[in-house]
Amino acid sequence: MPAPDTLPLEGGEARPRSPLSAEEHRARMRHRLLAAGPDALADHEMLEMVLFLALPRRDTKPIARLLIDRFGSFANAIAAPAREIAAVEGMGEASAAALKIVQAAALRLARAELRDRPVLSHWDALMAYLNAAMAREPVEQFRILFLDTKNHLLADEAQTRGTVNHTPVYPREVARRALELHATALILVHNHPSGDPTPSADDRAVTEQLVAAGRLLDIPVHDHVVIGRGRYTSFAEAGLL
Repeated sequence: MPAPDTLPLEGGEARPRSPLSAEEHRARMRHRLLAAGPDALADHEMLEMVLFLALPRRDTKPIARLLIDRFGSFANAIAAPAREIAAVEGMGEASAAALKIVQAAALRLARAELRDRPVLSHWDALMAYLNAAMAREPVEQFRILFLDTKNHLLADEAQTRGTVNHTPVYPREVARRALELHATALILVHNHPSGDPTPSADDRAVTEQLVAAGRLLDIPVHDHVVIGRGRYTSFAEAGLL
């Protein structure tokens, strides 16, 4: 049989296939995505397809390769800061926005899985959402999950963003917001950009302060979760709460 990149000629000879045009290449990838699902595409091909929308007249394959070289994976690329994405050769504000809208859509989809469900009994879905939202953040971010009487999610709010190893948290502000939302319980969450989710002395201290503030208002803190890279530490599971 002739090689895949050749076509048969009379007499059994073969000639090279003509390279696919950019539009044929795009059409082939669209068909593969729709027929076989996203797992049929490699990370750089996923990036190519997203960039089609922002750069319709460009060959996006080399740009996608540069993004993979810079960030290592599709997930890391869409989660990277917009200014770092835009700085990659061939990228710009519009194409960086295209990647960030994919990240936003993924987070909304993950958060939707938690709506109208008791988060404590859907822990795996909660951890998947928090990992997607926070594991690749370059600085610390402290979030509060405000829960109702059935442990349904009322709100998920970022309280503060800090440095690579510290985030200030103010118990009075957390308590005020809990009262505004009529929350009856809280889950505290923050990330460690280092990737190591081991709680620090400061993590333990702020947890004690927030637990004490919640106790005064009869708003218990169910857990404090520290998110690392693909790992997490639950204060409740570790007996630290």
